[in-house]
Amino acid sequence: MKESEPLIQKLQIVIHWSVRMLAILMVFVIVMGAVDVAWTLYQRLMSHPAYILTISDMLATFGAFMAVLIAIEIFINITIYLRDDVIHVKIVMATALMAIARKVIILDLEQTEPAYLYGIASVVIAISIGYWLVAKLPRFDLLELTPSILEDDKSKVQKEDKNRSID
Repeated sequence: MKESEPLIQKLQIVIHWSVRMLAILMVFVIVMGAVDVAWTLYQRLMSHPAYILTISDMLATFGAFMAVLIAIEIFINITIYLRDDVIHVKIVMATALMAIARKVIILDLEQTEPAYLYGIASVVIAISIGYWLVAKLPRFDLLELTPSILEDDKSKVQKEDKNRSID
C-alpha cells in the first residue's frame, strides 16, 4: 500500500481530528481537575479544626494536584503529537514517572502489602532507567543516515549529546 492512497489519507485525517478532540477533552479535564483541587483544599481547610491541614488532608490534596499535573503532561503529549505527528518517548516516560510518583506520594503504608510496595519499587526503577536511557543515549536514527548528505546533522547531534552529558 502506498502512503498516498486515498483511504489511508482519509483515515489519517480522521485520526488527526480525533486527536484534536482528545486535546479539547483533556483541557476540560484539566480545568475540572483544578476546580476539584481548589474544592478539596477548601473543604479540608473549612473542616474542624478550621484552617489546619492534617497529614491525610495534605495527601488528599497532593493526590488531586498530581492528577491535574499528569493531565497537563498528557495534554502536552497530545499537542506534541499533533505538531510533529510523532510520539516522543522521552515525554511519555516523564509522564509515566509523574504518574508513579503520584502513586508513591499518596500511598498509605499502613494499608499496603509488602508485595505491592516491591511492585511499585520495580516500576519506579524500570521507568527511571528507561527515562535515563532515552535521555542519555544518542539518536541512532539520525547518526546512521546518509553520511555525505547529513554530515552536518551528525555533528550537530554529537554536539547535542556532549552538551547533554555536561548538563
